[in-house]
Amino acid sequence: MDGNGRWAKQKGMLRAFGHEGGTKSVRETVEASAQLGIENLTLYAFSTENWNRPKVEVDTLMRLLVSSLKKEIKTLTDNNIKLKAIGNIKLLPKKVYKELNEVIDFTKNNTRMTLTLALSYGSREELINAIKEISVKVKNNIISVEKIDESIINEHLYTQNLPDVDLLIRTSGEQRISNFLLWQIAYAELYFTPVLWPDFKKQHLYDAIIEYQNRERRFGKTSEQIS
Repeated sequence: MDGNGRWAKQKGMLRAFGHEGGTKSVRETVEASAQLGIENLTLYAFSTENWNRPKVEVDTLMRLLVSSLKKEIKTLTDNNIKLKAIGNIKLLPKKVYKELNEVIDFTKNNTRMTLTLALSYGSREELINAIKEISVKVKNNIISVEKIDESIINEHLYTQNLPDVDLLIRTSGEQRISNFLLWQIAYAELYFTPVLWPDFKKQHLYDAIIEYQNRERRFGKTSEQIS
């Protein structure tokens, strides 16, 4: 969800106002996704690298996260959406961590869609942690080296209960992945849009999905095999 800061600067405002503007796009995208029947939506809300941003911006993001979680409980409930989180969330401030877990627990029985927030998330860190956990199990003879395959690796990732990514959307015109779900997007379709996140509306989501629907997903096969 990129472009909040640039959106604010274009309007002569502090970057913090861009993050506040971005919360409206979150609500609209989440509701539109649920209405379309999308079963899983993951939002890259805060990366491990974002901790290096100016303290005032990080504090603003954390404050917005708490207030947004409180405000969006009704939206999640009304739309039957379950909230989950991936990442090193124990690094979050205590108040944020507490609020996050309360909303996760409150929505755990919802079934229409799973909304996953990637918070304090970095894919390289995720993979390193998975390798460490698997290595310990190999050392303790819980897993044999010969048994290590994709399913074993998947079981040790933050996303162990989520499917692989079908469509990855990046806003703001940047054309890079930025350490997001590197393992999980192996066969994802990538969609880059110049629209800054606070300006991203449901029509932009529809445009991305229509583009996705018109692509041929071969997974290493030929077009003839797919047809």
